[in-house]
Amino acid sequence: MRKLLAAAAVALVGAAAAWTATAVLSDSGTGTAAPTRAPAPATADITRQDLVDTETVDGTLTYADERTVTTEARGTVTWVPEEGALVKRGRSLMRVDREPVTLMYGKLPLYRTLERGVEGPDVTQLERNLKALGYGDDLTVDDEFTYATYLAVLEWQEDRGLPETGRVDAAQVVFQKGAVRIGEVKTAVGRKTMPGQEVFKVTGTKRLVHVDLDTDDQELARKGAKVTVELPGGERAKGKITAVGTVAETSGSQENQTTTVDVDITLNKKPKTRLDQAPVDVELESERVKGVLTVPVEALLATSTGGFGVEVIEGGGNKIVPVELGAFGSGRVEVKGSGLAEGMKVGVPAT
Repeated sequence: MRKLLAAAAVALVGAAAAWTATAVLSDSGTGTAAPTRAPAPATADITRQDLVDTETVDGTLTYADERTVTTEARGTVTWVPEEGALVKRGRSLMRVDREPVTLMYGKLPLYRTLERGVEGPDVTQLERNLKALGYGDDLTVDDEFTYATYLAVLEWQEDRGLPETGRVDAAQVVFQKGAVRIGEVKTAVGRKTMPGQEVFKVTGTKRLVHVDLDTDDQELARKGAKVTVELPGGERAKGKITAVGTVAETSGSQENQTTTVDVDITLNKKPKTRLDQAPVDVELESERVKGVLTVPVEALLATSTGGFGVEVIEGGGNKIVPVELGAFGSGRVEVKGSGLAEGMKVGVPAT
């Protein structure tokens, strides 16, 4: 990284060559006065500050927690939501033979028929949802499917247009962790569906940025590290790395393979854009130094010995002071040199 940034600094110095043509050191590098040198076109301050060096990588704005939804319903698909639709508790994920398949919230899949006499955490999930939807005034949320549960299910089935059996199975209800966003519809109206068939890819509702980070840059991805993301339309947003993959993935042809790790970034606030799978630029922090002397990169001058110097302006005169370079960031570079201090002026090209 340091080599790449030094090369960038050399390029900037080259761009300023018109005003630095007489600045190349011809002495032993002791910082002698240069009375024959023309005054610098402009000046800038030497500052003491923190420097943050970043590297920009490609990312994708998407939604968290993608997963596949299957159905146990059997029949003809008569309605599906549009891709991008938000489905909340109690609403239909799809209709089969005009009967709704309803979304309810819970971590356990509905793996059996729930009816009177059944006990378990899946019963608790169902009763909690019935209560949240306004059914079962006399229902106690516990792990027992009681007569009160049966009555609440009958009322719910009547309102949903389902056969009033008092029993609930996976053809009627799909449990998910929360509201879902329809990412991809894998069926269509008129198609036949059968138990176990994949019907949707869904995601959570939280936006995130995903990066397939080259393993050569893996040291840039530290969980909890702050990042800046440039979103579609020029919007910039702050965020932090919330997940870093531990398994490398290889893609591409045998001649041009790339190996990456997954990096997920959570944004501090909801972005304005509603685009999914939108390309973004992510600034990852590669180095941070605190309280160092810095000058603008364009203040650097090439020396005859292959190093760098800066032109210090003070007392009505100017002199070239050799410097050692440190960290780069935000158009400035850390410098170390004899007699340099915060507040001094250095020469820069005219803007």
